[in-house]
Amino acid sequence: MNDALQGKLKKLHFSGIIKTADMRIEQAIREKLSYQEFLEILINDELLNRANKGNHRRLQKAKFPQHKTIEEFNFSYQPSINRQTIYQLSTCEFIRKKENIAFIGPPGTGKTHLAIAIGVKAVTQGYNVLFVTMNDMLEDLYMSRADNSFQQRLRKYAQPDLLIVDELGLRKLNQTSVDDFYEVIAKRYEQRSTIITSNKTFEEWGKILFDPVLATAILDRFVHHCNFIVINGDSYRMREREGFTAHTNKREKLGKLVTSENTADDTVDDDIGSID
Repeated sequence: MNDALQGKLKKLHFSGIIKTADMRIEQAIREKLSYQEFLEILINDELLNRANKGNHRRLQKAKFPQHKTIEEFNFSYQPSINRQTIYQLSTCEFIRKKENIAFIGPPGTGKTHLAIAIGVKAVTQGYNVLFVTMNDMLEDLYMSRADNSFQQRLRKYAQPDLLIVDELGLRKLNQTSVDDFYEVIAKRYEQRSTIITSNKTFEEWGKILFDPVLATAILDRFVHHCNFIVINGDSYRMREREGFTAHTNKREKLGKLVTSENTADDTVDDDIGSID
């Protein structure tokens, strides 16, 4: 491809075609493609490139703390989770229906993993996603009142197609925090989808939300179109720690055994030496 043509493609922002043009020209000659077939291949390259760039951009904006997938999740360790339900949710049909998801269970049972994994699926389907912990979101909204940017920050949490709020229940909320949380939920109600993870049972949510009236208003809106996933299982992190501790103890015992055998050998050598 000559420089003049490449310059024109750059002006049109056809970076996908620029990347593959030389290869496609060789392919067209080799396979004797028609003009239409050649043009279709170039357009498909451009569309694929734009889709990949869009996914990368949306992944960055989502602010996921880690990249998790459904395929990585160990369903055998959490038998209380219905695998088919999770795969159904990962189709993101719930986002099209403006529904919510609540992952409820003890710490370390995979709630955040599943929330992120579904969020990643949503990104690949073209949805805008934002991940945030409950504490960080409420602190951000609280600080925004100082510089009169509250409405702008509120839009940040109200506009994404999917908002993932992690760790509801780690701290009790005060009146201002509950007010702000209500604003977020009210703005998103029947307009956008929200995923909340919590280590508290749903019956305990009202106690966390401080103000009984606002608690009722928040829960009523969130639960109206909600898929509840309750996880009754052990912590992955505790299991890994126990496995690490057991492995360490085993190595220590083996080390002591080897040391003891070496000491015994040295004693025998000393005895033999004394006989000589």
